[in-house]
Amino acid sequence: MDHYMKILIASTIVLIFCSAYNTNYSQSQREIVTATLILEAGGEYSLGAMEAVHEVIITRAHKRGLSPSQVCLQPRQFACWSDVELASQVIKAKRHRRWREAFAITHLPLTSYARGADHYHADYCDPYWNKSMQVVARVGRHIFYK
Repeated sequence: MDHYMKILIASTIVLIFCSAYNTNYSQSQREIVTATLILEAGGEYSLGAMEAVHEVIITRAHKRGLSPSQVCLQPRQFACWSDVELASQVIKAKRHRRWREAFAITHLPLTSYARGADHYHADYCDPYWNKSMQVVARVGRHIFYK
């Protein structure tokens, strides 16, 4: 079964059983994480692109003792939340055709596309912080670091 079929099946299951699913964060918090996946990698159709961003969010949450949504909204962490209004970004992301796929990713077990990375950037950027970090993965247009 290919990756996209698994995502389709998972998103259907999520929509049916979401209310009964035992999660670590609330619906609105999950929407912030889902919006982050869409706004950071929703246009990236490489296998594992949104999953890898999700891995980074969860890794940072564990390291920092924060919820995944708190990590997403920390200042200067994700470009999609810089100087924008939260509700409008979530609404924008919900209109994206891959919203259900991204939402399903937040319910599935973590993947290992990002190989434990806690930082990433697009391959067309060269941020100051990457000089002291090790590249651990490349997924589509993103480079992941530890």
